[in-house]
Amino acid sequence: MTTVRRGAAAFAAAAVLCTGMAPAASAAPSPSATPAPTVPAGLYGTKDPTYDGVWRQSLAFVAQTTSGVQPADEAVSWLTGQQCANGAFASYRPDPAKPCDPATMLDTNATAVAVQALTGVKGRSTAPEPLGKAAEAGASWLKSVQNKDGGWGYNPGSPSDANSTSIVVSALTALGQKPGDVTSAEGRTPYDALLTLALPCSTKEGPGAFAYQPDKDGKLLANADATAAATLAGLGKGITARGIEPQQTPVCTPEAKPTIDRAALNGASYLAAALAGTGHLNTPPMPGATDPTELPDHGNTADAVVALAAAGATKEATGALTWLQQNSAAWAKESGPAAYAQLILAAKAMRVDPTAFGSTDLLKELAATGPAPKASPSPTAKASQEESSGSLSNLWWIIGIGAVAGIGIGFLISGRRK
Repeated sequence: MTTVRRGAAAFAAAAVLCTGMAPAASAAPSPSATPAPTVPAGLYGTKDPTYDGVWRQSLAFVAQTTSGVQPADEAVSWLTGQQCANGAFASYRPDPAKPCDPATMLDTNATAVAVQALTGVKGRSTAPEPLGKAAEAGASWLKSVQNKDGGWGYNPGSPSDANSTSIVVSALTALGQKPGDVTSAEGRTPYDALLTLALPCSTKEGPGAFAYQPDKDGKLLANADATAAATLAGLGKGITARGIEPQQTPVCTPEAKPTIDRAALNGASYLAAALAGTGHLNTPPMPGATDPTELPDHGNTADAVVALAAAGATKEATGALTWLQQNSAAWAKESGPAAYAQLILAAKAMRVDPTAFGSTDLLKELAATGPAPKASPSPTAKASQEESSGSLSNLWWIIGIGAVAGIGIGFLISGRRK
């Protein structure tokens, strides 16, 4: 899961950036100032929600409810109001009163994370919407658009990718369903799709990693964001996973026909190696950027922490968590609610108090980006929450970001959009 939004959001963002870099005609008038985006009441964040409205709202809910914080009814109502009659969600619908039609760009990632968010607040909110039915409807739509290879793409009908497939697996698991029993018309499961994207241990570049999708030549290229998502999916866990005992250093173990469990552990070994040098992952420059320098990727680093903790590699994740505690405050403030949510989930995966994350109270900062929560847990309830969260969680990942990630291979994060 990242704060990054991939697919359509990535392409759209790239198009905007590339357009902005084009030289202006000498006779052209000076452009007018870009109007401030209209952010509807009930929505978390202040930035343009076009590509990540549902994503950032849902991720905020997941982070809050797993921390014992009850979202405001106004916020819950905004999210349920975004759902189409068929159960799907778009990235954002500016006019929810207008019914979805064939032109509505339905989004598997937004739908999957919304299912998880609604499952988390089910039974806790006094909002009038039947949240359980809304979550079930979302899952039913996701299963109806499963690709023949068993996976999912960013939009229904698009080629399967590791991130989209993993976040859908996460949603199904959150509802208590078994992803391995969800088969396509050709009898393929989501795990079959993920295994086709796993790089073997013998690969020189990125042994054990997962690719986002094959490139135009059919080659698999290692992608850290896709690897974090697929590692969680392969382990049968999600973005609310906690570190497990005993500690085990992940090793890439070659098998003639690897299982999804083995592929997931191989993915963890890739993430551990990628973090070993600097304690963080990097993101490549955007297309057309004048500076080719890679920059630290806070969102994908947080995702990698969760994935490693879920694999039992808490020792390998410790350095990355420390780096996030020391370096993520400004990034999260700029990126918004999804970024705060990612950091909260990384902290909880490592059993670190998110209210004392470095010098930041992540739960307080997240709450400040949206409607005031109905209530926060008392110290006793908080202790109980932490104790119960020690068991393996059935909620997941994705991705994925009001922002932008690598074109064709990953997400952009608005703290996911991711």
